Amino acid sequence: MKSNSRIFVAGHTGLVGSAIVRCLENKGYKNILTADRGKYDLSNRRSVDLFYRNAGPEYVFVAAAKVGGILANSTYKGDFLYQNLMIQTNLIDISHRYDVRKLLFLGSSCIYPKDAKVPISEESLMTGPLEETNDAYAIAKIAGIKLCQSYREQYNFKTISLMPTNLYGINDNFNLKTSHVLPALISKIHDAKINNKSYVECWGDGTPMREFLHVDDLADACHFCMMNYDSGDIINVGTGIDITIRELTEKICDVIGYNGPIVWNESKPNGTMRKVLNVSKINKLGWKSQISLDEGLKNTYEWYKQNINTVRIRV
Repeated sequence: MKSNSRIFVAGHTGLVGSAIVRCLENKGYKNILTADRGKYDLSNRRSVDLFYRNAGPEYVFVAAAKVGGILANSTYKGDFLYQNLMIQTNLIDISHRYDVRKLLFLGSSCIYPKDAKVPISEESLMTGPLEETNDAYAIAKIAGIKLCQSYREQYNFKTISLMPTNLYGINDNFNLKTSHVLPALISKIHDAKINNKSYVECWGDGTPMREFLHVDDLADACHFCMMNYDSGDIINVGTGIDITIRELTEKICDVIGYNGPIVWNESKPNGTMRKVLNVSKINKLGWKSQISLDEGLKNTYEWYKQNINTVRIRV
């Protein structure tokens, strides 16, 4: 992948896609292609075909997806399954048909069984039942992985699949109905501080453990793997470090400067009790995360404050 290569970042307005665009621009790539949502519908095959015919991408980063937290995943299962299947199938198949040189597909750590041994290794895929609250999204992502692997095997189409852990950072989704836990906590706790609310309510009991990766680290890993990894086997991307949701909440309170009480609503689901990835495979290749959680939280909150009136709220 050279500085003048035609590089398509699908999903360029999202958390991950926008980070990949920033990363590529910072590394000197001059020909980054994007598909404007108002003109191209990635869930529509004809629309995707039209984009490829006009743009002729040589390399593709598949960062386009319908994503959300526990509430969204468990409420809109049909939407999550259908839309993700359509988007990724169109992009993978049409990339092959237009002779794309290499495609990077982004999955998710939710593809792994809910009772997988932690830290979760790549070999855990499809060895047990999924977490029920996001099984539809996970099944779509597993289908994407298998499609990439099958096209590599049948057509010798160069595809790689990365499995990132929980992500956060600049341009995240802060809608409380559809967001993941970290941006939801930032939104809730900031609102409580600004409006002098008497308490902040959080879901579950705070004991589940999660790993969090800054999206700029993921973008760097995507570039690294596009340049240095060429196997059909999936590869995890994360920090290898997890903390409890309660500890995360305390860190966010410290960053924001909120001193009020946190009320844990134990009638709400915890989700998987512990999820941290085994990242030894990508570490051995030569990549490691660089942004600490403390640094990333400060970075994300500063961006949130500066952009609060225009922050992206995805429904």
